[in-house]
Amino acid sequence: MAVLSRFRTEFYDCLSARSDELFELADAVLCTDGPVKTLVDLALAPEHRRGHGALYGGLNRGRIEAERLRWALAALPLPRAADGRIVLAVDISPWLRPDAATSPDRSFCHTYGRGKDQHHMIPGWPYSIVAALETGRTSWTALLDAVRLEPGADVAAVTVAQIRQIVGRLLATDQRTGGDLDILIVLDAGYDVPRIAFLLDDLPVEVLGRMRSDRVLRRATPPWTYNFEGGRPPKHGTEFVFGDPATWDAPQTETTTATTRYGTAVATAWDRLHPRLTRRAAWEGFAGELPIIAGTVTRLQVDHLPAGGDPKPVWLWWSGVDATDTDVDRLWQAFLRRFDIEHTFRMLKQTLGWTRPKLRDPQAADRWTWIIIAAHTELRLARPLAADLRRPWERPTPPGRLTPARVRRGFRNLRVKATGPARAPKPSRPSPGRPLSSRHRPAPRHQVGRVLATGEAHKRPAHHQKGTKPRRKT
Repeated sequence: MAVLSRFRTEFYDCLSARSDELFELADAVLCTDGPVKTLVDLALAPEHRRGHGALYGGLNRGRIEAERLRWALAALPLPRAADGRIVLAVDISPWLRPDAATSPDRSFCHTYGRGKDQHHMIPGWPYSIVAALETGRTSWTALLDAVRLEPGADVAAVTVAQIRQIVGRLLATDQRTGGDLDILIVLDAGYDVPRIAFLLDDLPVEVLGRMRSDRVLRRATPPWTYNFEGGRPPKHGTEFVFGDPATWDAPQTETTTATTRYGTAVATAWDRLHPRLTRRAAWEGFAGELPIIAGTVTRLQVDHLPAGGDPKPVWLWWSGVDATDTDVDRLWQAFLRRFDIEHTFRMLKQTLGWTRPKLRDPQAADRWTWIIIAAHTELRLARPLAADLRRPWERPTPPGRLTPARVRRGFRNLRVKATGPARAPKPSRPSPGRPLSSRHRPAPRHQVGRVLATGEAHKRPAHHQKGTKPRRKT
């Protein structure tokens, strides 16, 4: 209870404008019965002692010191893996706003359709979120940071800057001492894992990410021998094609593990494989000779999936070399724990109502995002204090296995025992509203910013601009 009370006080101190309203708004999110469906319904919660006008005023004109809140999150007790290291998962979750033409800074967000292999690009605000993972099967994660991606942003560069700041805060708060193991960064497909590992080479971190099954890597440079025909020595070795077993040769190590959900898991690892870089896209302006970013490639194959279907192999790339059997097992199991952040996204969106409000200003969306992160952190700190308030048809759950939704059911009982620094509202009169003589002007419309593979903003061709004549067909 003391840790929860201290965080609530620190969270209140991070609210530098409209602090009482924003703090009670977070309490209303935690104490409302059922999932949050609309923003105005939170004004009816007993914990929210102000009107709905103050609610919208707090989101639109409030102020949250996000950097101070980041330091407060980094100083809290964090979950760790079985070997004691910190494992951070990084992923992008979109706040879809397809019909918000008056909202600026929207980008096309990659989403999955309901059908098989269907992908859609829907306008919205993408957020890069970092969370610390626990060990074992769980739906709990420790949220540490959230950054909204601007249109045309380089995802790899934003991710590197975000991780660099988080690692700096963890080192400053003594979360990792000199004798601890390196922090493991886990990424899913879609990230340029070798490039991120190269940019974070000066930090005590290891990078693990999934690669597409159609990638082609190169082996280490073969020993140079004198050639009478001349020519420069080779820089890259032979090809390692993920989809061609004839190019794999003998693996460095191979492990077999019996699991309860996937059957037998076979992990095969090959050492010192690197991508062949070219001076285009992100490496176009790189000064000097292009580096060779060597790592360990692991192919994970399981017998079956929990939901059925034919399992496909998963290819992982690790920034370390000379991996042992213990390293290979630790890495693929850590990657499977990355999917716990998907449960957190579902909790934030479906239960806490992260993407429910129809906010116009992206700065207001950032304030609401930090309120949701603070609310989820309070649930995590109240986890060992909550009782199992289950429904009659639900099975009992041990105290240490309560889900975030079940902890939220009993948070109203814990709130009265924790610190509540918000002040009581002052009596006031209703606002007179808009003057009759004022004219309503329509809000400006904004185009959706498209992002290219190079990280640059998409520009319409000259012949597609408005007012130009179309090209004549010949």
